[in-house]
Amino acid sequence: MTTRTAIITGAGAGLGLECARALLTSDPSWHVVFAVRDVTRGAQAVELIGDPGRCTVLEMDLASLRSVHTFAEEFRRRALPPLHAIVCNAGVQVVSGTERTVDGVEMTFGVNHLGHFALVKGLRDDLVRPGRVVVVSSGTHDPAKFTGMPTPNYTTAEQLAFPDESDSADGRRRYTTSKLCNMLFTYELDRRLGEGTGGVTVNAFDPGLMPGSGLARDYSAIGRWAWHYVFPLLRVLPNVNSTRTSGARLAALVSDPGLYDVTGAYFEGNRRIRSSVDSYDPEKALDLWETSERLLEKAEHNDQRGETRGRPAK
Repeated sequence: MTTRTAIITGAGAGLGLECARALLTSDPSWHVVFAVRDVTRGAQAVELIGDPGRCTVLEMDLASLRSVHTFAEEFRRRALPPLHAIVCNAGVQVVSGTERTVDGVEMTFGVNHLGHFALVKGLRDDLVRPGRVVVVSSGTHDPAKFTGMPTPNYTTAEQLAFPDESDSADGRRRYTTSKLCNMLFTYELDRRLGEGTGGVTVNAFDPGLMPGSGLARDYSAIGRWAWHYVFPLLRVLPNVNSTRTSGARLAALVSDPGLYDVTGAYFEGNRRIRSSVDSYDPEKALDLWETSERLLEKAEHNDQRGETRGRPAK
């Protein structure tokens, strides 16, 4: 019998799917909500796992704050077990120019950070103690690590959300910067909750390099080919993993009793480590939090007025 619910964003494929599989396999008390943009694909994922009675598929597009709000309302309407975990997993890497969300926000920042910020804020009061929030970041957020990716460039959250039209920033740098935002959000949320043991814990996770996952969908044809057929050969190296391996480690952060009182931590796979120097910067974290709140308020205001979404006026 299921007695608690975990929401996993991006559970239709890749790391999210494997996290859901591992969670359902390891503990019969869990019910998993597949928070996905494509409900057909989500239903196929549930069929693949083969345990439909313990799964619910709900639509949510992280590139639309209205969609995130609607998801939260729909979740509350469902007669599901109490919410004990939120896994902020879904992510994008846009390398072919600048794309924007429904709300006019740069896509990588909007999906990887802002949509998840809205989800956690919207459901924070629904989390039953003890609860857990796990945010999927990446080792690419840390310039001290050799990852082959550009160094993050956190200026201000406003500039990240609304880059100048002439800004031709490397999409990969926007990705690593969004992963730094994931770390800043994790630590700031933990500070604000201030609960620890018996409350809601908040931790971040680096799944490592996962060749073959869907992260390279915006790469060139040859880049996608290499990602799926050449990069998997690197799994003999440290922190290069299959989605199945990383999914099991992510699920452990949700359910492992030994992590009951661990909060404000960063895990590389199943190993707790220090994150980047910038990730502990309280001024950056506060800027990110306050800007994110303003963006949510602006989106809600526009919804009430029935206005078209877009960049807030200066």
